[in-house]
Amino acid sequence: MKKLSRIVLLLTGAMSLCASAQAQSPIKKFQGMWSDPPATILGRFCASQCTDVGIERLNALVDDPANDSRPISALQTDAANYSTEKYLRPRLTDAALKNYPLDPADDPSFLRCEPYGFARQIISRHQLEIRQVANDRLDFHYGEWDIHRTIYLDGRKRPADAPSTMMGFSVGHWEGETLVIEASGIRANIAPWGTLHSDQIHVVERYTRSTDGKTLTLSATIEDPWSLRQPLVIKHIWGWRPDQTIAAYDQCEIPKEFKKRGTNQ
Repeated sequence: MKKLSRIVLLLTGAMSLCASAQAQSPIKKFQGMWSDPPATILGRFCASQCTDVGIERLNALVDDPANDSRPISALQTDAANYSTEKYLRPRLTDAALKNYPLDPADDPSFLRCEPYGFARQIISRHQLEIRQVANDRLDFHYGEWDIHRTIYLDGRKRPADAPSTMMGFSVGHWEGETLVIEASGIRANIAPWGTLHSDQIHVVERYTRSTDGKTLTLSATIEDPWSLRQPLVIKHIWGWRPDQTIAAYDQCEIPKEFKKRGTNQ
């Protein structure tokens, strides 16, 4: 009987561990295709990037009867500009401000058809497909530039001698039903807020799915001692689009106004 009881306890323990693992890894809620956000005021505002300061400003503008006759696009522009002046700009270091805002003509994505770096890729406007490819890892497939990114779920550390790369080294874990990813080892590049960042950049991403399952929200806390005086938190929203697939498109068409300036500036 003791042996039988022991087996029962072992089985019960194993079942509890499985149940706990499933509770801590709600990947099924995230797997699949995410793309255009819902056609709501907030969805459009955060289709590329937004901040809590900008969202609060937008809500205040929408709630003010004095703005009833103004186009929503004008209110969104107002909120974005407010966020830039009150939240973003005060966080930029003197080094970052020297070239702020960057001239789009100096963007290597336009001039040399180079993919975005990490900081812009994670909030790119096109599709994001999330798949679990092994027990210990996820694959993030971005439609823009057809970029794949591996998220390790086994707690491994980035090798000390590993070089910085375009998409860095990402390790994820679950906090309830929130997917938390820590990214480091990211090569210096252009930041989405219109300046440069260094290879000291460190990003903590938090992904949550709405209760109705229709939206996926990213809240990314970014630190970079070279370009930022304080951590910067930016957000991005995708909509659930299970009917879509990632298709190739011409990302490398250089806008006409930049062609004359060439690539040797």
